[in-house]
Amino acid sequence: MARILLLSNGHGEDVSGALIGKALKKVGHVVHAIPFVGHGISYSDVGIRILGYTREFSTGGLGYTSLRGRLTELIQGQGLYLAWRFFYLFRVVRKYDLLVVIGDVVPVFAAWLTGSPFTVYLVAYSSHYEGQLRLPWPCATCLVSKKVLGIYSRDQLTANDLSSQLGRPVRFLGNPFMDPVLTPRPRLSIVAQRLGLLPGSRRPELDTNILLLLRVVERLPEKLFSSGSFSVDLALVSTLDFDSLETLLYTSGWEVQMPRFDNTSRLLVRGVRTVKVHRDSFEAVLQSSDIFLCMAGTAAEQAVGLAKPVVQLIGKGPQFTSSFAEAQRRLLGPTIFSAKGKLGSDITFLNTASLILQLLERIKNDPVFQKECEHQAKDRLGLEGGGQLIASEISNLINHPT
Repeated sequence: MARILLLSNGHGEDVSGALIGKALKKVGHVVHAIPFVGHGISYSDVGIRILGYTREFSTGGLGYTSLRGRLTELIQGQGLYLAWRFFYLFRVVRKYDLLVVIGDVVPVFAAWLTGSPFTVYLVAYSSHYEGQLRLPWPCATCLVSKKVLGIYSRDQLTANDLSSQLGRPVRFLGNPFMDPVLTPRPRLSIVAQRLGLLPGSRRPELDTNILLLLRVVERLPEKLFSSGSFSVDLALVSTLDFDSLETLLYTSGWEVQMPRFDNTSRLLVRGVRTVKVHRDSFEAVLQSSDIFLCMAGTAAEQAVGLAKPVVQLIGKGPQFTSSFAEAQRRLLGPTIFSAKGKLGSDITFLNTASLILQLLERIKNDPVFQKECEHQAKDRLGLEGGGQLIASEISNLINHPT
């Protein structure tokens, strides 16, 4: 069996890389990882060894979305850190038979520079953004190299487009990050309709996002909560513990309560309005909710992949800015929505709450809209099993190199 090194550059990319790596390990390959952004917790969670020193930056690797973000990364030394990670890769690469890239031009370029054979799951790019994908320099040059044994895209439109542009096959086998949420899980308590809140995963942006999402919840009608047939559930990542959540909400008007016989959740209460906060139940919240209010990247894609409509709430960034949200709408299609209004204004919160109410009604009474959600899920994200299919292709390339 082969020694395989995974290269990725972002939280969502780490999730997909970990799922591919886990499938590769199951068939006997030795799998290690070098995350270029963050600590690569997703790899640790599935028992994949992370090589070298890792560091988390406040931009979460998303400084490119604004001038302020780029300056912040320079000040914090992210450029030097990335150069050091490249140098570390060159030191260890000869110990591996194959590199597997998950992400965009940064790990693609790094793999190409090593001169080693590699495969690419090009999760960061899609032809849905512009109709025809314009790969940043020098990504296209790297991808036509004979050292690239296989290229996998995030949707069929991109596979068709890149196959034509590069003059070589690019395959769409599904998206590994969809596998955990498409696998059936125990569902949350049954209610008529459920709104899921997805605040993202990167701190300190996560903290601000939670406060903004709750501002929308405050504008949902009281009778909706008192009816007993409606629930609001927030999926909280491990980077924000319950004590920190209570500190965050101290002056917000929301009270944090602990449910009886349940240490894995909390209740946020303000008058008749209640939000249940879940830890370690992300997939259950995704599968149980009917609609989402979202300030996240990968989580929004997973929601659309489950044929659920998504309402965006634009924040201050560094990730969920207006430009990021607009690009996300182009990527994910007509079942992702955003209300009109200025960032952080009362009218925006009110319009967003109104949009949620309209979509709850459409989900219940509009079968054409339901079919559209299902169509977009399949077309944009694919079916279950992407991680296993990509891993199987990689194993075949190792066993039968061309």
